[in-house]
Amino acid sequence: MLKVGDNIPNINVTTHKGETINLANFKGKKVILFFYPRANTPGCTAQSCNLNDNYSKLTSQGYEVIGVSPDTVDKQNKFADKFGFKYNLLADDSRELIDAYGVWGKKKFRGNEYEGVLRTTFIIDENGVIERVIDKVNTKGHSDQILD
Repeated sequence: MLKVGDNIPNINVTTHKGETINLANFKGKKVILFFYPRANTPGCTAQSCNLNDNYSKLTSQGYEVIGVSPDTVDKQNKFADKFGFKYNLLADDSRELIDAYGVWGKKKFRGNEYEGVLRTTFIIDENGVIERVIDKVNTKGHSDQILD
């Protein structure tokens, strides 16, 4: 997993709107990059909605908010439309960005072990350097975690 002080990878990814973006293009802005397992699941919805509900508070602090999951563009688009997200969701169904950040790994759920996205948020500074990593995400109060 990438850590504090690491430079972000230079990778193109498709947004839920079908546009290609590269996080390197956000130099000069602070970025909240949050990785979540799957669109429209309870924890992912709570986390995404919490960030959306506090979007103006986050942007007033100079942050750009971007969500990433291994879902397809279509699934991400439906998720964004359903909840009216004001920020981009990245469809990383090839897992290129997920693997580059090191957020794919072993998980446990109800006694079963499997591999998937490890819910993680990276706070990236204006120079494209990771400033903070949150790996114990409070889905319902995530914006408070970021701003504290």
